[in-house]
Amino acid sequence: MQKIYSDVLQFRGNHFDFGYKQGVLLKDSYTLENRKRQWKIRRPRFSIDIAETKAIFHQFAPAIWEELLGLQEALQWPLKDVLQDFGGYRLDYVRSGCSIFTGEDYLIRNYDYHPKTYEGRFTFYQPADEGYAIIGPSQRVTGRMDGMNEKGLVMGYNFMHRKKPGDGFICNMIGRIILETCASAAEAIALLKEIPHRHSFSYTVLDKNRETFIIEATPRSIEVRRSHFCTNHFEMLTEENRNHLSDSKERLDAMETHAPQISSAHDAFRMLNDSNRGVFSNQYKNWSGTIHTSAYFPEKQKVWFALGGDREPVVFDFRKWLEGENSHLIRIFGEVDTKLPFVHMQNYVR
Repeated sequence: MQKIYSDVLQFRGNHFDFGYKQGVLLKDSYTLENRKRQWKIRRPRFSIDIAETKAIFHQFAPAIWEELLGLQEALQWPLKDVLQDFGGYRLDYVRSGCSIFTGEDYLIRNYDYHPKTYEGRFTFYQPADEGYAIIGPSQRVTGRMDGMNEKGLVMGYNFMHRKKPGDGFICNMIGRIILETCASAAEAIALLKEIPHRHSFSYTVLDKNRETFIIEATPRSIEVRRSHFCTNHFEMLTEENRNHLSDSKERLDAMETHAPQISSAHDAFRMLNDSNRGVFSNQYKNWSGTIHTSAYFPEKQKVWFALGGDREPVVFDFRKWLEGENSHLIRIFGEVDTKLPFVHMQNYVR
């Protein structure tokens, strides 16, 4: 077992200053050093057009563009390099796992991925310029893989495939834009129908109206359905599915099998986080090992978060934080059953 951690980052202020703060924290980090090494080994299979990227951000999330400029100021990098690492537009994304289960008033999610992609940052951010306050773990610094905003909108996404990519935003930036600009599930659905998508993902959203929607999104089409379960295959856009779906269907079957015995959010959390229930995954080498389990409660505005399996969650009170009471935690600890290196914890070559 390997001990791991996530740092807790809390910030109130405008987007430029938030970007600058994150750039300062990144400057001498393992995360940045490992990123540089990765680009030396593999060439990007995409191009960055600064004017095009600025225009699309100004259409959907102009304040996040200011955050990118703050990062650039702190890092003293060319803007093209900042966009390549943190812009979330027209970038590539590798395969991952993930499972989501919802009740009437909660969403619980296993984030399954490769350790070398995990940044170990759990963020609270309350903008002073525009956009809603958000709580949740970050991905590629500026993106969010799951989270909740001050209006009680909760979001998590599930990878489907990278076939036939389009000119659009990648999943974690779409997740950030949903949480920062949408107050309800209906607004999130409308945004997902309008925003350009780079790859194919399902986005699960839940709000205070106690309705769960799963939006199946590709660069070519969008479908919306209702369900309390989501793994890594489409139920409506089946022609878009990958050929090998056994692992995804096994995790979905496990949740459907256990669901009749679920009587509380804690039961649901245990179903996803316990390593012997068929949902938690140890497939870290295959880019689909469970790194964290998160639970979001729109009405109570609370968040549960655990790193690794078979753990009781850390509890965050987002409502109190919005009222000005900072969390006393500066780091969350956990354990995972892998020796693979985490990008934020040590230098590695590949």
